[in-house]
Amino acid sequence: MNVTPVFRSVGNPFGSADRGAEGRTVEVVVGRTTDEDTMDENGHPTRRGVRETYDRIGSHFAETRAHPWPAVERFVERASPTTDAIEWGLDLGCGNARHAALLADRAEQVVGIDASRTVLDTARERIRGKKAGGAIELCQADATHLPLASDSVALGVYIATVHHLPTRDARVASLDELSRVLASGGRALVSAWSTSHETFDREEGFDTTVDWTLPGGETVPRYYHIYDPAEFERDVSASALGLERVFEETGNCYAVVCG
Repeated sequence: MNVTPVFRSVGNPFGSADRGAEGRTVEVVVGRTTDEDTMDENGHPTRRGVRETYDRIGSHFAETRAHPWPAVERFVERASPTTDAIEWGLDLGCGNARHAALLADRAEQVVGIDASRTVLDTARERIRGKKAGGAIELCQADATHLPLASDSVALGVYIATVHHLPTRDARVASLDELSRVLASGGRALVSAWSTSHETFDREEGFDTTVDWTLPGGETVPRYYHIYDPAEFERDVSASALGLERVFEETGNCYAVVCG
């Protein structure tokens, strides 16, 4: 079934187009967000605060993220049908588009979504150098309010992003949105940082910040919710997603899900 994921209106978005490599169109659509402050009344970061963190570190961050994760490579390879073409793929929390580019080798068109405009600028540069595969469109949006039509995506990845959303409600809401846009039979891979990582010595999930050091020596704290594996499975199960399996690898929790 061919379904075009039409960008739906999210808070009066506007867009600008730029011709990408091989004539592809790279589009950025910016929607308003509801957060007015970077910190809430309890001193926790808002989604706006998280976004502004990546606007500050985005260029340097992208330089350190060159290659797709092996777990994502395996998932895309195994999830892709050998006969029927995949029309639309989704990279939610796309960063510099390293996984969007991987999806584009399998799908005719891919949407890469990220909250940070700076990070999307680095993704645009990466896409310009891509010589083969499907077209990639880039969209600035909040993971809890995706500007995509329901039942429109056949293959998706949501990698190392959900743990940056500062409340459980927001994290589960983003999983609900992923479920909404996945087509019947569509599948996605979700990952989050785990307490099993060697960096941590905790058994239960917790909130923390991890400093990012810029080239000039400035440190910028990044918010994380570090999931324990059972908690991660509970949150995925609490969403509208169908859960096929969960596993751990290199200090990350993973879930293979369906719409």
